[in-house]
Amino acid sequence: MAKYDAVVVGSGPNGFAAAITLQRSGLSVLLLEGKDTVGGGMRTAELTLQGFHHDICSAVHPMGIGSPFFRSLPLAEHGLEFIHPEVMAAHPFDNGHAAALYKSVEETADGLGVDKPAYLKLFKPLINIWPNIDSEMLGPLLTIPKHPIDLATFGLKALQSGKQIAARYQSKEARGLWSGLVAHSMIPLDDLTSSAIALILSTVGHISGWPIPKGGSQSIANALASYFTSIGGEIQTNQLISTISQLPDAKALLFDTSPSQLLEICGDRLSNSYRRRLNTFRYGMGVFKVDWALSEPVPFLAEACRKAGTVHLGNTFEEVALSERQIWDGKHAERPYVLFAQQSLYDPARAPHGQHTGWGYCHVPNGSQKDMTATIEAQVERFAPGFRDTILSRHTYNTSEMHTYNPNYIGGDINGGVVNIAQLINRPILSLSPYKTSAKGIYMCSASTPPGGGVHGMCGYYAATQALKDLF
Repeated sequence: MAKYDAVVVGSGPNGFAAAITLQRSGLSVLLLEGKDTVGGGMRTAELTLQGFHHDICSAVHPMGIGSPFFRSLPLAEHGLEFIHPEVMAAHPFDNGHAAALYKSVEETADGLGVDKPAYLKLFKPLINIWPNIDSEMLGPLLTIPKHPIDLATFGLKALQSGKQIAARYQSKEARGLWSGLVAHSMIPLDDLTSSAIALILSTVGHISGWPIPKGGSQSIANALASYFTSIGGEIQTNQLISTISQLPDAKALLFDTSPSQLLEICGDRLSNSYRRRLNTFRYGMGVFKVDWALSEPVPFLAEACRKAGTVHLGNTFEEVALSERQIWDGKHAERPYVLFAQQSLYDPARAPHGQHTGWGYCHVPNGSQKDMTATIEAQVERFAPGFRDTILSRHTYNTSEMHTYNPNYIGGDINGGVVNIAQLINRPILSLSPYKTSAKGIYMCSASTPPGGGVHGMCGYYAATQALKDLF
């Protein structure tokens, strides 16, 4: 008899969610991880100098604290503590001022001047209905909704482009703040559905915040591991899986991997038509990432930026839109949108006393080998004169190095594949059961399935739910 009912490959947030869901259902579950520590995109390490703890990929976690699945787990009892920055996100402009996103929707709107009514008109209804639809918005779309009117209210706005939503605003401040949120989509700001992630991040932020995990993103992985083993789950690290024959017998196999990896590992078990459809899956922009050890806090000109956990660097809506379009078209932007985080402002354990960390990346064409260090630092310096003088050390990842760090990041794509209107539903293929493959007992539970990228675990939860329905 098989020792395990289910085996999950990959210990990112979705791998953990799948494993925990199955184990909580009374099954025996083995979770396998290729590296020597669990976490996937939730890892923290001393990348620069001793005593400076840097988040390798994910850093700030609005979806982590807002995830319906993670909320169902007693992660605080297993060591997870979230810290809430005073300003969730700030967006500076060349004039030294900045727009700011606060947990309070009213406080955010107050800073947008003439656009206060438009901001409140957009977000207050979404905040009110989000608790009714969060599990459905963060799951497969081809299902019968429990609250169809609420889902349609949110969904019709999410289908719009970022540019269409921006037309609601008159001021540079509101449009700029919005552009920084839309650019998380990693598709052009004038493409349909590019507003979806911005609406979700803003709405979830106004409900739950944009916190950082104390000690680093590794703390989330450690808490998930602690809980999983406490309920009887088994974890094995240093188990890099390249072929399905390496896996022990089990009724269900769940892969927290990209479609490309799934094809490599068990392509011979899949039907020809399914393999062809997976081969058409499209990966998106890559990232070039820099981590800094700093002698002091980043000297941003705008006060809101000096208090923010996250800073979106890109100036106006038009400038951010141009840079994202250029990258989508295979070019490198001279002034790219930079997503910047400064966790040590609120978590002193991230750096030696009086010193700080910086974390940032820009988007680049998939597979790009260009060194963007100087370009990214110029963008930070633009809004924080003197930033370069605070740098003690730096560490960089290009797209190849990101892919080597995590094989799911194909060409440096940290989002698990393009999330445009085609792949919003067609993810990884068009199917009423997107987590099922053509082979009985084999499932995909990664960010390449609905709802896509982010530290929320919902892909893994829904994949495991499908496996339970099919097999147990």
